[in-house]
Amino acid sequence: MRFTKMQAYGNDYVYIDAINQKLPNLSELAKYISDRHFAVGSDGMVLICPSEKADFRMRIFNPDGTEGEMCGNAVRSVGKYVYDHGFTDKTNVTIETLGGIKYLELFCENGQAVNIRADIGGPIFDTGMIPVVTKLPRFIEQPVKVKDITLNITAVSWGNPHCVAFIDDVASFDVHKYGREIECMTSLFPNRTNVTFAQIVSRGYIKIREWERGTGETIGCGTGCCTAVAAAVVTGKSDRHVKVEQIGGILDINWNEEDGHMYMTGVSNTVFEADIDVSAIPCG
Repeated sequence: MRFTKMQAYGNDYVYIDAINQKLPNLSELAKYISDRHFAVGSDGMVLICPSEKADFRMRIFNPDGTEGEMCGNAVRSVGKYVYDHGFTDKTNVTIETLGGIKYLELFCENGQAVNIRADIGGPIFDTGMIPVVTKLPRFIEQPVKVKDITLNITAVSWGNPHCVAFIDDVASFDVHKYGREIECMTSLFPNRTNVTFAQIVSRGYIKIREWERGTGETIGCGTGCCTAVAAAVVTGKSDRHVKVEQIGGILDINWNEEDGHMYMTGVSNTVFEADIDVSAIPCG
């Protein structure tokens, strides 16, 4: 089996063509290519599948074998994968995810996609549509006691649960301590949640660190960047067009006022390609 390791602003994913080959047990395969097994430095396994609704369908699996809904950086890198590998010659590509249809614009040079802008739709604040246990119609900057501090938390969804808390200094913040605690507050977030800790540097610049549910701190998260901007705009802290700095790099985020969609722009890189011997993977 052929796989491609791609990097998108700090996120390392393993991409596999699931159009032209039959795959073994997907949960075990995801575990096999994680750090713990195949040691390829994977934040997750991404399958490129056929779609009846879009140009391609994306499925993403966490290193523990569970299937995720949608990841902004993974969506952008799918655009690079399908273009660079000749699956399409289109520079405007639609991708079906569990979080809905996402739209990509590819900027290409010499047969390679060098920059990708993704339209990942609008953020959801309606608590009737996102998994938050509350009677509030919108969970925006609500005080939540987290261990020994109280954080003002906003719940946002992109088809997968996110929340954000604004703090004074993300560099010195104990993301592991508080991220894990918030993720596991199932009395509030029954499906567990990704957690973005964000620092407002200026109205046009935000720094974040991201706690990814089931994984821990990650050095890059596209939807985490968009979560921070959506909450910052709603609470009057930032403009709609913002640079967001994460450990893996800076993404350009624009929450378009006309269509209500969030656009994220940045590069993705192919790190290497190799073949996987899947004979040892249980068929389950």
